[in-house]
Amino acid sequence: MNKYFYPLIENPFSDDDIKKGIDVLKSKQLTLSKQTHNFEKKFSNTLRSKYSLMVNSGSSANLLAFQCLINPYRKKRLNKGDEIIIPTLCWSTSLWPIIQSNLKPVFVDINPTTLNIDENQIEKKITKKTKAILLVHVLGNSCDMNRIMRIKKKYNLILIEDNCESLGSKYAEKYLGTYGEFSSFSFYSSHQISSGEGGMICCKDKTDFNIIKSLRSHGWSRGTSFENKIYKKNKLLDKRFIFFNSGYNLRPTEVSAAIGHNQFKRMATFIKIRNLNRKKIVNSLLNSPYLKGKIDFYYENKLVTPSWFGLSVKIISSTKGLKNIIIKKLENNGIETRPIISGNFTSQPAAKIYGLTKNQKFPNTDLVYNKSFFIGLPTKQIKNNYLEKIVSAFEKSFR
Repeated sequence: MNKYFYPLIENPFSDDDIKKGIDVLKSKQLTLSKQTHNFEKKFSNTLRSKYSLMVNSGSSANLLAFQCLINPYRKKRLNKGDEIIIPTLCWSTSLWPIIQSNLKPVFVDINPTTLNIDENQIEKKITKKTKAILLVHVLGNSCDMNRIMRIKKKYNLILIEDNCESLGSKYAEKYLGTYGEFSSFSFYSSHQISSGEGGMICCKDKTDFNIIKSLRSHGWSRGTSFENKIYKKNKLLDKRFIFFNSGYNLRPTEVSAAIGHNQFKRMATFIKIRNLNRKKIVNSLLNSPYLKGKIDFYYENKLVTPSWFGLSVKIISSTKGLKNIIIKKLENNGIETRPIISGNFTSQPAAKIYGLTKNQKFPNTDLVYNKSFFIGLPTKQIKNNYLEKIVSAFEKSFR
């Protein structure tokens, strides 16, 4: 990381964040308790989400959503082989919970303008076995949620929102992550807020909430609405240690919750600074005479009020292999880069070895991968001399 003057991730923690973590350490209450509960409550109140549960990662939140959907305690649960619509541009742990839950992913190409799922292609992939749509809100942007909600209603589908990259973004003045039955959020270091590691899962139904709570903690009945009912049927067991469900240990620590909560209080400020930094960088690069006609950027979809995660850059030239040359030069000139999410996931070795796609092509996702990349977006205001250094590095890299 030291070789980059402009890394993907800056140190996201303030002195006060660290103090909050130290205070928890001094309290010696490190396992899930009031810090976690307070954060969950604040999260729900701010986003206007009915139920929120903190977990150890956004990946775990995705896993819990699908494990809840197939759980025997859910009245309308999904069955083995039911189909889930998913965009090709996704993260590994957006996809694998579908597989791990014995469900079938059905990939849909993206809109190359918004980087999100192409709404025009969804209905072509819907069959009698289609039960849900998983959206991945990409880097602070989203697809046309009005259109998605019409499709959801028309086919009676469940909606899961992977909002790990778009905390704080709104569509039509409503927070992303509050449209679907389930949504996931990540607080990893590079995201809009950070707790180091950590995430949140939100849902709308009380039974789903209690199933998720049990799945998060070993399948325990303790603290769920099932507790008394289960005990009445199992009075020979110790009420404190009844395991009525399958489960994992996906709980966060109190240290993570305290730091995440403290950052969440400053989310609006982070969003404002990131948006301002993005505007400065985009305008400066577009105003460079040397870069004119060589690069462009991805912009927010209609009705989206973005909470930008990173800055996605589009190379205008169609010269094959140019992207690899450019990003190598950028890295040598001190700017760290990465692909947009993981590119076309059906091209990843894991997708091939598990036989997830057969003779399917996704040209829009391939186009984005071959001509685009993204760089970080600081949560501290950048100064003019730093901005000039960024522009200079880009100009050198496109020579």
